[in-house]
Amino acid sequence: MTQQSHAGEQHPDEWRADLNADPQAGQNRGQPREWVEHARTAYEHKEAHRRLEALSDDELRTIPIVPSGERLQQGAVYIDLRSHDCREFKARGDMEAGEGNLYVPKSEVDYQLWNRLIGVDTPERTGDADEA
Repeated sequence: MTQQSHAGEQHPDEWRADLNADPQAGQNRGQPREWVEHARTAYEHKEAHRRLEALSDDELRTIPIVPSGERLQQGAVYIDLRSHDCREFKARGDMEAGEGNLYVPKSEVDYQLWNRLIGVDTPERTGDADEA
């Protein structure tokens, strides 16, 4: 029978804190992300508002910006509104939002709006297709 170990338990007790200072960092354990409820949105952020001028104010209010210092969820998809091409990236467990980032989590944005953010302009994928 194999015994399941937790992160860092493979290290001797006297070195565990040094070798694995934050064993739960980047782990997605299903905890609610409290910051989402109180996050500034693209509407409230002048630079994001200017960059996304084609979007309505109501749409901008639905785009949360990850607060500086908040750890990104490992494996989750984000874009940085400050990057020129708004390309999607998957976060590593050691990543966090910095002062120079305007990270938007894909999981918190409507899929049609997300497609518009990343430059998809196919009407079927942005919700602009005619109902037939």
